[in-house]
Amino acid sequence: MSGHSKWHNIAAKKGKADAARGKIFTKLGREILVAVKAGGPDPSANSKLKDVIAKCKANNMPNDTIERSIKKASGEGSNANYEEITYEGYGPGGVAIIVEATTDNKNRTAADVRHLFDKFGGNLGTTGCVGYMFNKKGVLVVEKNDKVVEDDLMMLSLEAGAEDFQVEEEYYEIITEPSNFTAVMEELEKNGIEFMEAEVQMVPTTYASLEGKEAERLEKLLEQLEEHDDVSQVWTNAE
Repeated sequence: MSGHSKWHNIAAKKGKADAARGKIFTKLGREILVAVKAGGPDPSANSKLKDVIAKCKANNMPNDTIERSIKKASGEGSNANYEEITYEGYGPGGVAIIVEATTDNKNRTAADVRHLFDKFGGNLGTTGCVGYMFNKKGVLVVEKNDKVVEDDLMMLSLEAGAEDFQVEEEYYEIITEPSNFTAVMEELEKNGIEFMEAEVQMVPTTYASLEGKEAERLEKLLEQLEEHDDVSQVWTNAE
């Protein structure tokens, strides 16, 4: 569940989703819990919850599982106290990394994240140290296939309020402002469009390239971060 929408990242993520779906659903359930606690169980009145539901659907979480998670989060029996924490730092070669976590123990999570940065040649920084290198954007990814006509999808997206439409080798990428993300997504869904990825992301403004051992160390760092139970998202400006 990480990275900007480049095809190899998406393919890798989908493979991991198939292999470890239960773990991903657990993480998404925590995000639902935090969203419901913050703004209530009605997605029409809680934009954060609506965005999390979009992410759940893009990760193939069944609707009944989503509904159960919302009911559990809003019920009297829900005593879990999770909160969202964002960490920023530098990976091998100085690439920028943002880690978003949902945790019930800030001290444990901070120590674990710092250890992983140190282990793979990075260092955890202070809030804001790399955040300025990213813009928050809604990202919708649609696989190229015979059912999707490029010009029609582009016109539909832009008319719905998207700010950009990009054509890649194997998919289309629709970019929105966070405030327009849900409206664009819902309009496309009404027209039968299905998404490989649908979420508000931290999109790099510039990218950095790594090669050799530094690239290998970065890949291991990102994998270890993503596998951590408390980590919900990892963003990097590495290509």
